[in-house]
Amino acid sequence: MPAKSRLTRLDAFAKTVEDARVRTSSGGLVTITSLLIVLYLVWGEWADYRRVDVHPELIVDKSRGERMEIHLNISFPRIPCELLTLDVMDVSGEQQAGLVHGVNKVRLAPQSEGGKPIEVTALDLHSSEEEATHLDPSYCGNCYGAPAPPTAVKPGCCQTCDDVRDAYASVSWAFGMGENVEQCEREGYKQRLDSQRHEGCRIEGNIRVNKVIGNFHIAPGRSFSNMNLHVHDLNNYFDTPVEGGHTFSHHVHSLRFGPQLSEDISKKLGRKATPWTNHHLNPLDDTQQSTNEVAYNYMYFVKVVSTAYLPLGWNKKEKHTHWFGHHDPADELVSLGAYGQGEDGSVETHQYSVTSHKRSLAGGNDAAEGRKEVIHARGGIPGVFFSYDISPMKVINRETRSKTFAGFLTGVCAVIGGTLTVAAAIDRGVYEGSRRVAKMHQT
Repeated sequence: MPAKSRLTRLDAFAKTVEDARVRTSSGGLVTITSLLIVLYLVWGEWADYRRVDVHPELIVDKSRGERMEIHLNISFPRIPCELLTLDVMDVSGEQQAGLVHGVNKVRLAPQSEGGKPIEVTALDLHSSEEEATHLDPSYCGNCYGAPAPPTAVKPGCCQTCDDVRDAYASVSWAFGMGENVEQCEREGYKQRLDSQRHEGCRIEGNIRVNKVIGNFHIAPGRSFSNMNLHVHDLNNYFDTPVEGGHTFSHHVHSLRFGPQLSEDISKKLGRKATPWTNHHLNPLDDTQQSTNEVAYNYMYFVKVVSTAYLPLGWNKKEKHTHWFGHHDPADELVSLGAYGQGEDGSVETHQYSVTSHKRSLAGGNDAAEGRKEVIHARGGIPGVFFSYDISPMKVINRETRSKTFAGFLTGVCAVIGGTLTVAAAIDRGVYEGSRRVAKMHQT
């Protein structure tokens, strides 16, 4: 049998001759309608193919040796910047006492004058104002019995009032107002502090810490270690001419761990049943606490969960291997504020939950709040303390196509085939129905 005859027997699409075909107006209407439906459904398949979904994954965080950034913006309306100190410490033994890099102190006008910003001071070691260039080059300031601090402007000497304060802190000596200290009297330290007594302060900026359990706190006076204890020089805080004294009432404008997600990413994540918003990321934003007690302590206990956002085209082989258990030393060269931002649009950040506690350092109970059975310990350091713990789990939000190209082609074929099959059945029904009606009228 010829090859053509064999293929003809396998033809599943038998043809009819043109003369045997019947064209009707209803068939034309069904054809136009089915064509419009096919175009609409094919467009829906294309839109579905182009749609990007964000799929969350929960994995064990196997990273090690990582760092993370803490971004903070906190106002203290009743304590001047001159008295505030920011310290960071963690369980690895690393301490950043009197943190100076990446943080600004913003002097605020007294509350009676609106509390507006007066001056922004970047906390950089040995700024041009502290260099004391007017001193004789051979001058070596006295440290008054304390060893010169390693951060001194001139090694082995105390050239500025801050050098003397650091020297005193290194041997756990109280400093006071700097009376009879030549450097402080020359710089007018007491007068400067007294002139700011009624002011407030806002601390803002970024700090980079080890990704382990730790805490950072904002407390009055220079900090130092004494018998393995972390203490602060509180003389100038308690000894104040301000009526009612200074207090640690505060307003947390923002506090986050890692970079903020962009508006576009938040919208993509917000398409889910549970909306993802910046408020859910940063539950302490816009938190206010107020007290009239001088010796008062606020504590926030934060549980940090690592969260990654991986866009389409993200390639883990290129740069982000530390997300999967390896730390890239080059990350230490990233400037403050840019840590966690990938060149390909990926973001490594953190979510957190928080619980808070507050107490008077004078001790007592919570009878005023209806809980007289709760008794507070006596003593401690006034201030605002943030203790953070790192969750062993990690959330990865990964962008994926909702459908592959093969799936798109399959969908298009199904749309065309299904629509034409249904249209043919409808057309056949309409045609047969009209013929029967015509025969009934003839009889």
